[in-house]
Amino acid sequence: MADVEAVSIFAVPERQGRGPKPAYSRARITEAAVRVADADGLEAASMRRIAAELGTGAMSLYRYVPSRDDLIELMYDHVIGALGIPDRPSGDWRADLALVARNTREVWLAHPWLADLHRARPTFGPNQLRILEFAFGALDVGIPVDDIITLVTMLNGYVLTTVRAEIERERERRRTGMTMQDLMRQSSPYVQQLLDAGEHPMFARVVKDAALPHMEPDEQFAYGLERVLDCIASRL
Repeated sequence: MADVEAVSIFAVPERQGRGPKPAYSRARITEAAVRVADADGLEAASMRRIAAELGTGAMSLYRYVPSRDDLIELMYDHVIGALGIPDRPSGDWRADLALVARNTREVWLAHPWLADLHRARPTFGPNQLRILEFAFGALDVGIPVDDIITLVTMLNGYVLTTVRAEIERERERRRTGMTMQDLMRQSSPYVQQLLDAGEHPMFARVVKDAALPHMEPDEQFAYGLERVLDCIASRL
């Protein structure tokens, strides 16, 4: 198998060599791609569609963005720039990590196509690096760097898993026209059969007693976030 060298788009100068001023820019192309993805989903953000939005040919865009993978990296870094993260941690690690978590959720809900991304290679865009520095710096309180990485990864795992589920529920609601309450009512006869059988005591407890499934999304997210932060606190 031939070796494939993956070069971050952020390591490639936007303008190389001399010549006339470019007609477009990566920023303009990225913004157009984000508008398309926000309106019609990630798959719609093809080079051809973006070129049409800009009034040019698709091939001309490859002068600025070599591949669609590069375009997606630019889109991702662009939208997470809206997280509103301060330049440096405040000294209150819990407040800082909660800010990252809440703002990440807000950005993902504003751009649901983020839930369809499968990013395997690190590219370290400027906004990605700024958030990494802030989150890692918040936990730079004398613990090993492996612990910092693990704890931030645990927090990210909670946030992204939760927000992906929110986005999928909203997509399902739009597809079927049914709310979560409608779906629960629809499945209630089967659920009652399971309860009557008495073979799944923990399931019965969740259905009958647990508060968490009955929380609104904002409240449920905050509840889970506090538990994750408690776990981090136990390590610190």
